[in-house]
Amino acid sequence: MTSADLGFTYQRLKGGDVRIAHHGRPATTLRGDKAEWFLEDMETLNFNSQQQEMARITGNYRRGNERQAKSHPRNR
Repeated sequence: MTSADLGFTYQRLKGGDVRIAHHGRPATTLRGDKAEWFLEDMETLNFNSQQQEMARITGNYRRGNERQAKSHPRNR
């Protein structure tokens, strides 16, 4: 794994759907226009940008507030 490899892969399914997996586990499935847009986008992006885009789509990315959330009273 490279430093930019976040563990995301995608697979084109029958009917035009796209399945995005994270470390081999299904994370989301895109259908219709979203799937078409995604595939067009993947053709123009490099590997690092593809990984970031899949992280954004699945909601699996760091938001920068993990340290603050750790000390929040609700999370103690």
